[in-house]
Amino acid sequence: MSVAREQLVVMKFGGTSVEDAKAMGRTAAIVGGRRKKGLETIVVVSAMAKVTDQLLAAAAAAGRGDKAGAMAISARLRNRHTDTATELLDAARFAALEPAIHMEFDALDDLLRGIAAVGELTARTSDLVVSFGERLSSRMVAAAFDQHGLSGVHVDARTCIITDANYGKAVPQGGAIEAKLAEFVLPLIEVGKTPVMGGFIGSTVEGITTTLGRGGSDYTAALVGGGLHAGAIEIWTDVNGIMTTDPRIVPEALRVKSISFEEAAELAYFGAKVLHPATILPAVQKSIPVWVLNSRNAENEGTKITAVAPHCRSPFKCIAAKKKLTIIDIVASRMLMSHGYLKAVFDVLDRYKCVVDMVSTSEVSISLTVDSNERLPEIVEELSKIADVKMEGNKALICMVGEDIRGHNGIAGQVFSAVSHVNVRMISQGASEINMSFMIDEEDVEEAVRSLHRNFFADPDAAIFDVEARVAAGTTA
Repeated sequence: MSVAREQLVVMKFGGTSVEDAKAMGRTAAIVGGRRKKGLETIVVVSAMAKVTDQLLAAAAAAGRGDKAGAMAISARLRNRHTDTATELLDAARFAALEPAIHMEFDALDDLLRGIAAVGELTARTSDLVVSFGERLSSRMVAAAFDQHGLSGVHVDARTCIITDANYGKAVPQGGAIEAKLAEFVLPLIEVGKTPVMGGFIGSTVEGITTTLGRGGSDYTAALVGGGLHAGAIEIWTDVNGIMTTDPRIVPEALRVKSISFEEAAELAYFGAKVLHPATILPAVQKSIPVWVLNSRNAENEGTKITAVAPHCRSPFKCIAAKKKLTIIDIVASRMLMSHGYLKAVFDVLDRYKCVVDMVSTSEVSISLTVDSNERLPEIVEELSKIADVKMEGNKALICMVGEDIRGHNGIAGQVFSAVSHVNVRMISQGASEINMSFMIDEEDVEEAVRSLHRNFFADPDAAIFDVEARVAAGTTA
């Protein structure tokens, strides 16, 4: 049969959505619900919760020569996966899957022994070690889908997600991916199967395993959606969608019903953990809507991310906070009127691949904010050759995202009145129409976010925010 592309939906389930047999059962029910609506589903899964971290720990132990420590971690993971499969599947399907699980762990053990023998862990080898998480979870979920009547079939993501050889953060090759999806995935959909593949992992043209970086399962889903020209991409997490701010700081935070790709990408970069920033790109290029949904509350409508969001009468949609930042002040009076001063500074940052969040400049001074990392002393030492340099750590960036912020008269005054009791160190407004950002001390973040939320979300636009949930919470409190 021929598949109508608008009926295709790519569904990505994160680690907490496949963390155990119960969660995998919920995932199967959600996919079954989509199938009953006449949709064709392609499923992308992360490793089971915490597995990637444990694989990285095993790789690090082996790299230090601690073979026993690495093998102990692998043994615990083997038991967890076989125990989950036993609970998840009937006897016949478990008997069919068990040899594949042991085959994967035997390969992992051989790899860890080899790393320990050499005493060195390369980026390429690390990618191979962490790939086992998604390779295993996707096999188990495919078997569970088959048991639930969804005709689940496992597809090794490495056959479709073709990347360059930049291990640890490989760059996908769009044309090759589209061709491989047409070869390996589309035929399965056309005969009514549900393909299940692991996120995060890919391979070079030569077949060497790569990864897309942490959080890359979202990216995989977007690449698959874009490559198949799907009608929608669904990112299933353990929250109800994108919220106005972190509900752990502001319990009355509201779900955002609809947001633009640009706003969502800005939020993701500046600290909102719901979405991986790169997820947005393949979806934007193909104008495919992305939904953020909750696998533990599947009835919730979640958040819809589209190229252009509906108008919102509130100036802001969300408040994000990014901690563990450092301000670098660079003052060089001897460079007054000197051509090339900025270039010299940013050449140093480029050599260390240091990402800058915010910049403020005058004739002789530059203040910029960077992630606090172990290379900062080296960066400062190099910058000191061209200027006087000071560092201030333990800073945080508050990012306020909304539509046409520059078009709201007096908005900066309202923002800084709301945080007048907090020392603001740097401000950025005007560089973006959708973002106003400022730097404060880390210890002031929660108070600042609560104060801003009280001021700007007291009368939320019901067309954009889930006001009904706030009302319901108020009536049941």
